[in-house]
Amino acid sequence: MELRLQKTNGKIWKWKGTVFSDIVAGSLGIKRILPAYRKLYIKPSDLKTGVSFGSGGAGVDPVTSNLLRVLSPANEVKDFKGYIRKLKGVVGKSKAKEIVANAVILVSEGNNDIGITYAIHDAEYDQGARKFAVMGVILLGCLPRVIFGMFFVWSNFLANQIAEDYNKKLKSGIKSWGRESGFSGAKFVYVDMYNSLMDVINNHRKYGFTNEKNGCCSMITAILPCSNSNKYVFYDFAHPSEKAYKIDEGRKL
Repeated sequence: MELRLQKTNGKIWKWKGTVFSDIVAGSLGIKRILPAYRKLYIKPSDLKTGVSFGSGGAGVDPVTSNLLRVLSPANEVKDFKGYIRKLKGVVGKSKAKEIVANAVILVSEGNNDIGITYAIHDAEYDQGARKFAVMGVILLGCLPRVIFGMFFVWSNFLANQIAEDYNKKLKSGIKSWGRESGFSGAKFVYVDMYNSLMDVINNHRKYGFTNEKNGCCSMITAILPCSNSNKYVFYDFAHPSEKAYKIDEGRKL
């Protein structure tokens, strides 16, 4: 359910209107309105038939949610986990698992990123910038946090496959950005971070590294910082070391 505000003659008027998720629930004969999960009180019956985790203005990019001071997708997922715990308290673990498994989850992401954040980022072009180096993502599957099972549930192969697919589309897409996106006179160059870092990892000894998998610090295996980060391809669980970055930079210049 959406709560709308309008100011007229100094007074603020409020009225309620249904959104797509409400319409779907109503069409299925479940209920007319999906209550917000963050309501002060939610009836047990509503927990069994569905609630809304949405936050108006949220986007995939955290910048979008931060700009409008609304919940990020990460916050919404956290709420969903909290909902499951409450549901188990109402119907039991087995029934809760069944309800979640058979539920229809409506996901709407991207509209605000394009309509809000993208438009704001166009300001770089509006301020006169014309040359853009667009960096591809690195080998996500080779990050220490993935190799050592920190934070991520992806396999090494899957994480790298996702990165490769993304980079392929990015590299292809930027070729037409100057024309299709209205950036007249702008030049976009794709920066291949993926294969550059792959070369450093595969030939780490050639470049003077002794450790290509573990991080120098902020790791379960490296609680205390190492004495020489120049021996490590990765500085911590997610970022290449300064030396690794310099090798990539030197190759591109």
